[in-house]
Amino acid sequence: MKNRLIRTLAAALAASAALTAQAADLTVSAAASLTNAFREVAPLFEAANPGTKVNFNFAASGVLLQQIAKGAPADVFASADQETMDQAQAQNLIKADKRRDFVSNSLVVIVPGASANVPKAVADLTQPAYARIAIGLPASVPVGRYTKSVLEGANLWGAIEPKMVGATNVRQALDYVQRAEADAGFVYSTDAALMLDKVKVALTVPTPKPILYPVAPLPAGPNAAMGEKFVDFLFTPPAQAVLAKYGFGKP
Repeated sequence: MKNRLIRTLAAALAASAALTAQAADLTVSAAASLTNAFREVAPLFEAANPGTKVNFNFAASGVLLQQIAKGAPADVFASADQETMDQAQAQNLIKADKRRDFVSNSLVVIVPGASANVPKAVADLTQPAYARIAIGLPASVPVGRYTKSVLEGANLWGAIEPKMVGATNVRQALDYVQRAEADAGFVYSTDAALMLDKVKVALTVPTPKPILYPVAPLPAGPNAAMGEKFVDFLFTPPAQAVLAKYGFGKP
């Protein structure tokens, strides 16, 4: 009788452990520009994987990489640029064979909605009317690196850098402009689309390299297996429909 009770308890504990493992939270570290789209993707993924709860950590891609490198728990890393993901791969922080580009984006110049000054070309930003220009910090923010590459290519970085209002992520650059704390700013088209009632898109800026977002699961993640499932889920029709709804293009 005693042995039977022990076996029953052991089986119950094993089943409980299995359910706990299945219900373990999934942590996704993602570029700030993915905030709205990923928050809408999460319930779709959770519905397809009962018992799983998706938690997000949104920030500039470079900041997320630093956090992961220092041991912050994460199962998935979604970056807004290839350079940051290349660094993660060089440090063996991601499953390189599972790395994939899942969306594309574009760079735009925005101005406050009430502004009478709307540049017709990037070179116009050198004019006195644009005294403060919101730009993501190039050292850690992909949109800042894209911006700097454009301005350097046009020999304008030297003239515009002194006007730069540094943003710690693309959403902060957007906020500076929508609050008219900057006369213009560089953001992704997907971010500008969220505040068309408060900002104007002046022009779309071609970038030397296409803006492609890579995603990859992390081998050391607390819920690594589910991390792989999340990456795969981003390529399903329901997830792609949400991403398209927020203006992201195909990679």
